[in-house]
Amino acid sequence: MTVAALRGHSANLVGVPTGLLASAAFNDHPLPLHIRGVHESHARLFDLLNTVGSHAEAGNCFQGYMDETFNLSPKKPKKTQPGDAPVRRFRASYLRLLKGWGYDSNSREGAVMKGWAESRFGLFPTFHKAALARFASGAWLRYVEEKLSSRFHNNDIHTQLDLLYEFCQWSIGRWFQPGRHHVTLYRGVNDFREDNLLCGQSRPRTGPALVRLNNIVSFTAHRNIACEFGDSILEAHVPTAKILFFNDLLSRHALKGEAEYLVIGGDYRVTVNYL
Repeated sequence: MTVAALRGHSANLVGVPTGLLASAAFNDHPLPLHIRGVHESHARLFDLLNTVGSHAEAGNCFQGYMDETFNLSPKKPKKTQPGDAPVRRFRASYLRLLKGWGYDSNSREGAVMKGWAESRFGLFPTFHKAALARFASGAWLRYVEEKLSSRFHNNDIHTQLDLLYEFCQWSIGRWFQPGRHHVTLYRGVNDFREDNLLCGQSRPRTGPALVRLNNIVSFTAHRNIACEFGDSILEAHVPTAKILFFNDLLSRHALKGEAEYLVIGGDYRVTVNYL
């Protein structure tokens, strides 16, 4: 069985059938999405957020809660004595994953994020260093090994990403895109190795196309920035319900400068333009 044939798991944690969630029809007419149990398990955070007066204050509140809950604040190392056991200082964090993704979406950090999207939204990744066409392949085995990397897969890292997604959705509804269901975003590509054309299409010169995007993929809000990443520009109307992260969400993160959005993938109708 191929990854492409299945598209995803039969179950997910957002309450929408994976086949529908992966479809272009969902993107045309999106439904609200919430990861099961996050608001209930972290009610204190969302109660605090409902008292803030600005998105900047909300971001500081969120990051303070994350630092406290997951012990993410940097601390001075304690003095050790001869014979003391070594101190483990590395604690996986959503900020480290965002930083690693910013350097290379095919890094180990990228694999952990794709693994999170697979487990929460049910969508299989389509590319990680190579096309993920079959489960019984070296490329798929390497992806599985990296998504379970003990260096990054600790400190409840999936829960951290759950909270990032839910905070992003709360912020979009409260401050950034209230009442809107789509945002127009752009992606620059040099070929369609990672962004698969569907329905037997050849590479279009320009105009509409249907593409299958990776289960997490980067876009930008600015077309001129997308031009820096490829000679083909994909323009998409992305459902706000599929946005995990965007540049203005937090004041403290590593994805500054490219107006970047991290988006849950699936099948998207796009307009292709060549430079």
